[in-house]
Amino acid sequence: MRFLKILVVIVLLSGCSQSHTPKPRGFFRIEFPEKSYSKLQGDFPYEFEVPDYSTIQNNRNNPDEKYWINVEIPENKAEIHFSYYDLQNHKEPTRQLLFKLMEETRELAYKHSIKATAIDEKLFINKPDEVYGTIYQIHGNAASPMQFFLTDSTKHFLRGAFYIREVPDIDSLRPVIDFIEPDVIRMIETTHWK
Repeated sequence: MRFLKILVVIVLLSGCSQSHTPKPRGFFRIEFPEKSYSKLQGDFPYEFEVPDYSTIQNNRNNPDEKYWINVEIPENKAEIHFSYYDLQNHKEPTRQLLFKLMEETRELAYKHSIKATAIDEKLFINKPDEVYGTIYQIHGNAASPMQFFLTDSTKHFLRGAFYIREVPDIDSLRPVIDFIEPDVIRMIETTHWK
């Protein structure tokens, strides 16, 4: 009996001497499709290439605006909202309306400055297709990592905003942002007016 008690004490003491390290925190593995693009289908006054793994939806919040669309990438809970304005189809003078829309886009981008660590502004110029604009790349835990506008300054104005429908956590969303940002840039670079 005494031998059994000594054996139990030895086993317990030897079991306590091992150190265990906790497993590191893991993240879900995200599978991304292969990149391929097609022209936007539909009767729009603008045209650009969209990823083949995306779907095009009418903007549910503004059903009266037939040229407002969402390019959705459901596997990654991502959306790129597009809103279009015909600068010549308003009561305001074209120049005044253009300035107003450009300023609204800048204000919408800078609303994210509360959570953003930085906002980079880049000019976009495509002279052959008469497409000019500004791209706002928003860094940090902001809800929208990229916003932009494109215009020909006389008739067309297209605003875009890239959103991920998930709690903003830059560490876990970075792979998705890095995957989709080139798609948004491709949409911008391939835009032309009809």
